[in-house]
Amino acid sequence: MARLSLPELLAQDGVIHAPGVWDGLSARLADQAGFSAVCASGFAIAAGLGMPDAEVFTATEGVNAVRMIHEATDLPIIADIDTGYGNAINAGRTAASMRRAGVSAVFMEDQVSPKRCPICVGDPVELTPLVEAAGKVRAAKDGLGSDALLIARTDAVGDEALKRAEAYVAAGADLIMPVSKTFSSLEEWQRCHELTGVPLVASLTAWTWVEREFTNEAMEQAGIKVAMVATHGILAAATAIRDSFTRLAAGEPLPDVSGRYMEHEDFVQMIGFPEMEERQRTYLPAAEEI
Repeated sequence: MARLSLPELLAQDGVIHAPGVWDGLSARLADQAGFSAVCASGFAIAAGLGMPDAEVFTATEGVNAVRMIHEATDLPIIADIDTGYGNAINAGRTAASMRRAGVSAVFMEDQVSPKRCPICVGDPVELTPLVEAAGKVRAAKDGLGSDALLIARTDAVGDEALKRAEAYVAAGADLIMPVSKTFSSLEEWQRCHELTGVPLVASLTAWTWVEREFTNEAMEQAGIKVAMVATHGILAAATAIRDSFTRLAAGEPLPDVSGRYMEHEDFVQMIGFPEMEERQRTYLPAAEEI
């Protein structure tokens, strides 16, 4: 069955849910679960590298992660490019590199570089001056060309966030992404949508108020078209791996620990061994032909 492109998904009724993925395995699992798009989450990619979400990994590492994701799934990929990894020139080049790697959209925030994940720090984050931030939006949009969409994320709050959102749309942003700390009510999200005239993107980050209150009905009311479930996958994976490794390191018998895993045969099926065997039979000679 043919996949729908991101613009086609956006044209349909309802909210697009995109889980956060960080490598080929997580992308394959999201695909098999039935999602229609995925989010190449900077939070998750950083965690997969053993790092915090503080723009520590490079643009090249981010692009390489997207390439792995793109190889594992043909679902539309919405990729996190943090601050664009520098000034407007860097942002444009990063966006162009992501487009060549196979993304359908990127989202870029208006913090100074290196960014600070707003859900990981208690104090307000430092923002790039508005004129400079709008210039970076223009550069990133130019880097993407007509092949991909630009989501402008703002980490501002209240009226400043609304001012920035309008400026980013004027600079070429296709969608606007407030963060969980940007507004304190659904009504403010709805006002942002009405002022900008473009769809909104929400990150339903685990343990935040938006995760609790943003039902599908509420998001449709507020003009939210994309709901990125960016942190749930990496938290689930880390929780399961930590539990398993802790029990193994404590000396529990291996069969007792592995008894909670998926069956080996289920994993073999999930990872695509049958399809690979079929391809080998197509391209490689049979034993009797050698």
